[in-house]
Amino acid sequence: MAKAKQTTSANIGFEEKLFTMADKLRNNMDAAEYKHVVLGLIFLKYISDSFMALHDELTADKKNGSDPEDRDEYTSKNVFWVAEKARWSFIQKKAKEPSIGKIIDDAMDIIEKENPKLKGVLNKNYARPDLDKTKLGELVDLVGTIGLGDKENRSKDVLGRVYEYFLTKFASAEGKLGGQFYTPSSVVRLIVEMLAPTKNQSVYDPACGSGGFFVQSEKFLEHHAGRIGDIAVYGQESNPTTWRLCMMNLAIRGIEANLGKEPADSFLKDQHPHEKFDLVMANPPFNMKEWGQTALQNDKRWDYGMPPANNANYAWVQHFIHHLKPNGMAGFVLANGSMSSNTSGEGEIRKKIVDADLVDCMVAMPGQLFYSTQIPVCIWFLTRSKDNSRFKNRKGKTLFIDARKMGTLVDRVHRELTEDDLKKITDTYHAWRGDKDGKVKYEDVKGFCKSVELSEIVEHGYVLTPGRFVGAEDLEDDGVDFEEKMQGLTAKLKVQVATSDKLTKDIFKNLKVLGYE
Repeated sequence: MAKAKQTTSANIGFEEKLFTMADKLRNNMDAAEYKHVVLGLIFLKYISDSFMALHDELTADKKNGSDPEDRDEYTSKNVFWVAEKARWSFIQKKAKEPSIGKIIDDAMDIIEKENPKLKGVLNKNYARPDLDKTKLGELVDLVGTIGLGDKENRSKDVLGRVYEYFLTKFASAEGKLGGQFYTPSSVVRLIVEMLAPTKNQSVYDPACGSGGFFVQSEKFLEHHAGRIGDIAVYGQESNPTTWRLCMMNLAIRGIEANLGKEPADSFLKDQHPHEKFDLVMANPPFNMKEWGQTALQNDKRWDYGMPPANNANYAWVQHFIHHLKPNGMAGFVLANGSMSSNTSGEGEIRKKIVDADLVDCMVAMPGQLFYSTQIPVCIWFLTRSKDNSRFKNRKGKTLFIDARKMGTLVDRVHRELTEDDLKKITDTYHAWRGDKDGKVKYEDVKGFCKSVELSEIVEHGYVLTPGRFVGAEDLEDDGVDFEEKMQGLTAKLKVQVATSDKLTKDIFKNLKVLGYE
């Protein structure tokens, strides 16, 4: 039996069972609402477990002067202070009471008051009448079965696995709406691993959803001898509930982030108007209409032209460029149309961006990657400078990668890039741009990748579709001589030609002209 391809998802077990059980409890509640109910409880359980683990340590060390009731003991170790009535043990004892909704709301309120960083972040809507309190109590009991914040489970990243799995499943359940807060993990990993963040860099996502790019950037650093806090995290999110979800997602992982003073639109109310960043990573809404062009006619971000009113793609591209440092780089997802559209001035904007030599790499992606859309997508990689000390001089060159045939189906409608896919794409890009380890030598591969001079892009009318440049892959030689194949084809047509349609007869006639009878 052939070995199955390994996908980028964690090797799940209890997460799947847990989600299945939790999903059964939601009755007719919409997945978009239920998401906040479940993830809020997971958050509460995690910070309570973390608190109690340290509380037990401090209690055992009392003889050496440790005080388990001293708030500073917790804050100094990045652990949230949890008052008695907000602790999971207290909540679980009350799980069967009709007032369980209010008890949870009160716990969330207490935690916010005791921990200013969480002000306005937590979901405090568990007492609402339409939330079945019996089912809520059962959900409390279910979440109570997971160890999250103690030392052993932190080392296994149980929280990360549960949270990411639940985010994935809720995105799938919500369908198109799921794309507002979740970018598939294999897409996030590809962008992060292509850009390869390093210590002391700043990372910015102006459409940050639940914060996937930030979490993956921190994971990348940890896997490369770094640690959480080595990068500065900046972001923005317009949807208030998604903004809170992101704040929770980052808080439970100990990631400090500047997401602005409030949820806000990145075009109309930029929360970081004067900041420049080392890396920009984003999955903005595809082909967004009514993005505010009328109010932004003379905005300083439109260096390469006014984006059209009915499509925000090139508003996003220029927003990203505007926020890059002189050696900054950006990786972001856009609909495939962005690579070739000439409507409403988009072609002229793209021409100016290409002429400015900002396009470092273009990747055409396989279909069915996103829960939110079946629109084919690509990933753009831009750089402010192709000649700096970090990589080799790439002036006047752009790398094109066609990854449309990659990925494997994880269910009937969703595809995911495998570990091998991610490695092949990232290794190709890193070899081409000349990463300092220099372990992999770059070569053009027909049908997959090609390093292209600016003049060739100009010849193609500034279209950036990788398929135009990489060509078709060479077909594997089956050992049969071309002449032999043609004689076989001709013989088959000869048998069919007496009874076939006009087209077949014409083909046969033309073959005779070429000498095949």
